[in-house]
Amino acid sequence: MTVDSADSTAAAQKAQPPRKRAAAKKSPRKTAPARPELVQLLTPEGKRVRNARTAVYDAYVDGITDDELRALYRDMVLTRRFDAEATALQRQGELGLWASLLGQEAAQIGSGRATREDDYVFPTYREHGVAWCRGVDPTNLLGMFRGVNHGGWDPNSNNFHLYTIVIGSQTLHATGYAMGVAKDGADSAVVAYFGDGASSQGDVLEAFNFGAVYNAPVVFFCQNNQWAISEPTERQMRVPLYQRAQGFGFPGVRVDGNDVLACLAVTRWALERARNGEGPTLVEAFTYRMGAHTTSDDPSKYRADEERVAWEAKDPILRLRTYLESETDTDEGFFAELDAESETLGKRVRDVVRAMPDPGHLAIFENVYADGHALVDEERAQFVAYQASFADEAAGEA
Repeated sequence: MTVDSADSTAAAQKAQPPRKRAAAKKSPRKTAPARPELVQLLTPEGKRVRNARTAVYDAYVDGITDDELRALYRDMVLTRRFDAEATALQRQGELGLWASLLGQEAAQIGSGRATREDDYVFPTYREHGVAWCRGVDPTNLLGMFRGVNHGGWDPNSNNFHLYTIVIGSQTLHATGYAMGVAKDGADSAVVAYFGDGASSQGDVLEAFNFGAVYNAPVVFFCQNNQWAISEPTERQMRVPLYQRAQGFGFPGVRVDGNDVLACLAVTRWALERARNGEGPTLVEAFTYRMGAHTTSDDPSKYRADEERVAWEAKDPILRLRTYLESETDTDEGFFAELDAESETLGKRVRDVVRAMPDPGHLAIFENVYADGHALVDEERAQFVAYQASFADEAAGEA
């Protein structure tokens, strides 16, 4: 083709009328996804809920007495007071760090009171309410955060494992323990606690798979407080968290994590399944972290105050108090006595923490290996020499 013919072809193309675009096919109107089902037995206004969807869980709390309800209320109040004291002690320099459970009392007390003495619990580092239910002295929880021990209780005394800092790893420990329980022929069950952020860890998903394949008697209890430090749940997953269980072949349930009655009922139901050989269950307690992730965090940097205010209206302690006042014979004397007990607990926590002895400088090298190790011996000797150098320097200055 010559240059002239090429130019004429281009001119002819320009002269042609532009082609009409094919009309875009209208896609069907997308409907909003259905809201996840939420098991709720006690509304934020303190009203008891009964309907067809909650009937299966109602059976697990229908026989609950007024005294038992008051006991649940007491558990939550004292756990919150202990948590507040620990936060204050950290701000005063008495603790190095603290992970608050503020707002999550119902999820922890409800699920914790659902366990039997022979069940075994694997916590993260925020299950102060569950520890309370398992009979662990709350002051023993503070040694690790003060830096004087690695956990102040014997896990086998209360069937409550030491706090786990590595995110999500305790779910594998719990699943392995549950597999052992099944092989032993015991009818006890295991509960593994973790948060919504941990649910994105590979360890948790591996635990799901092992638990399902081996039909382990384990309940995976996720406290979805909606913030993995500064990352909201909608940036972590495309489906509601409890639905993840479906992909592994066991049921998942979302429960109102601020409803202590619902948490108690659903966890009892899940534990019964485990004991009956029906395998794992994922319980998602939908709640809210009212405070910071830990005392080193500032939630005002990444979430709006309006969000917290909205959740304050769903306070787990307030809703049960409303129910006790309106539907039971609980009088003001009960609340007054509880206030006094709360003050006593607060003072004891402060006194015990401040009296905790510092560990020996060489304690860190103990119990690393059952039979000792040459490398640990070498490191110990280096540390002893390092400490001695300060004494030599002080003597020289004198």
